[in-house]
Amino acid sequence: MEEKKLSEKLEGLVNTVEGLTVLELSDLVKAFEDRFGVVAVASVQAAGVAAAGPAAAGEAVEEKVTFDVILAEVGADKIKVIKEIRTITNLGLKEAKDLVDTAPKPIKTGVPKEEAQNIKKQIEAVGAKIELK
Repeated sequence: MEEKKLSEKLEGLVNTVEGLTVLELSDLVKAFEDRFGVVAVASVQAAGVAAAGPAAAGEAVEEKVTFDVILAEVGADKIKVIKEIRTITNLGLKEAKDLVDTAPKPIKTGVPKEEAQNIKKQIEAVGAKIELK
């Protein structure tokens, strides 16, 4: 892979990041999330689940352990739904509003069953409809 040349400023930043501890990197990510209203989400799927495909006849089907929480319908009180989305996802106001305006849309993906059910309860409490997939 060809290495891209960086400006002196960016090269200094990369060198600084290389010298940080894991805890410092974690704090840096949180600071970026807070300051810029973004969320750092790793898009990682279980390779074994994707590669396995459908279960063969006679095999026991495993219970699904991760879910995608989908905002299916907003309901009557869009503002409350936006506030709840912001609380759950740490999105900024504009991003949360855009998510609500473009429903059906995933709120969170790859979350454990218990967390998905809790999110569903929170969002449905303000009048929206949620699907777990």
